[in-house]
Amino acid sequence: MPKRNVILLVATCLVGLVALAARERSGHALRFGEVLGAIQRSYLQPVDGERLFDAAVEGVVATLDENSAYLRDAGRDELEAALDQRFGGIGLELALDAASGLPVVVAPVFRSPAWLAGIGAGDLITAIDGVATGGRTLRDSVQRLRGPVGRAVELAVLPAAPPAESLDPAAAAPAVEPRVVTVVRELVDVESVQGDRRQADGSWEWMLEGEPGVAYVRITSFGERTAAEFAAAAKAIAAEPELRGLVLDLRDNPGGLLQAAVEVCDLLLNAGLIVATRGRDADNAGGDERQATAGEVLAGVPVAVLVDGLSASAAEIVAACLQDAGRATVVGSRTFGKGTVQTLLPLSDGRGLLKLTTAEYVRPTRTPIHRRPGAGDDEAWGVMPQEGFEVTPTAAAAERLREWRRRRETALPPGSIAAAVAPRGPAPRAIDAVLAKALDAFAAAW
Repeated sequence: MPKRNVILLVATCLVGLVALAARERSGHALRFGEVLGAIQRSYLQPVDGERLFDAAVEGVVATLDENSAYLRDAGRDELEAALDQRFGGIGLELALDAASGLPVVVAPVFRSPAWLAGIGAGDLITAIDGVATGGRTLRDSVQRLRGPVGRAVELAVLPAAPPAESLDPAAAAPAVEPRVVTVVRELVDVESVQGDRRQADGSWEWMLEGEPGVAYVRITSFGERTAAEFAAAAKAIAAEPELRGLVLDLRDNPGGLLQAAVEVCDLLLNAGLIVATRGRDADNAGGDERQATAGEVLAGVPVAVLVDGLSASAAEIVAACLQDAGRATVVGSRTFGKGTVQTLLPLSDGRGLLKLTTAEYVRPTRTPIHRRPGAGDDEAWGVMPQEGFEVTPTAAAAERLREWRRRRETALPPGSIAAAVAPRGPAPRAIDAVLAKALDAFAAAW
């Protein structure tokens, strides 16, 4: 795991609690060791010590808060892959198909082994290495697809159903057999910064379709490379003639690395407080303050930030910072309200990882972002859109928008029988009510 922009500490291995109990004559360590010893000596069935320890630690951490966790094996690998924006696999975003219960390809990662093998959106994965996927969890299928770089995996792929040519509902669909595809796992890089639509060569078109002079950037999460990706996008956008506005879409963004959020804000500001964090110590009330530095990109260009109830953590830091600085108009619906910092604490044996809440952050106005248990809608938490720019689409409308955007973001795999440029549906303003409201904000500024 590479160096993080979050605090990484080396903690004493929790397994040492048992050894500590043997030395100490009182305290929690002695009692903990006594309980473990009694179970291992006297329980009806033999108990694996490692499993017993894991269960004990998970129980302890579960009493803290919903964002702290004890991670091992797959859980640790998934967290590290998400923050690294890189994993060993074939590059497929999967969901469970409601009709068949099989894993269905939402989208292949551009230029990934799966994409190069011609696997496309809508394809069903019926077997992995000869093991049927029906009746198994999505997590199980994902874990089977990931693995050591250079090792092959065999997939049985049922192609996505083509549009029906017959209007007769009684007409039987032609039988199609799955094709067997062997794909070699590679390190797959996941983009976290995307544009309005994918071009034929796989690059992003940053300018919003049908809206002259308006750029669109969507950040899906905040990982190791997010700030660099955003800086590259901003540089390309700045070169556009007659640039009149930037839409920064943070909807459905669960957050990620604090430092990545700070660096994205810094690119859009010349000075001022970005975010402040504060820990448990009374003498650390001021906490750590992150200030913007000179060198703003897109200076003078109006910015609109799109948020919703799934915008959380690092996404809320960016929205709050730009709103408090008067740099952006926030449009959409109130954000999730996750305003705590998790520190990653690798255990000394290298087999486990504590994700522990160690601080909270506040926005530049010093108001909290975190929604504490029991907090009401009239209390200060999260990020609220500016007055007059509140838009909350229905669940159905939000799902239609996600599907529409997937089509715009997905490059056709090699050998696809579809047209060179797939139909992408209506123009952005027509399908996205939140985006349309943001464009109204630009019109008022112009």
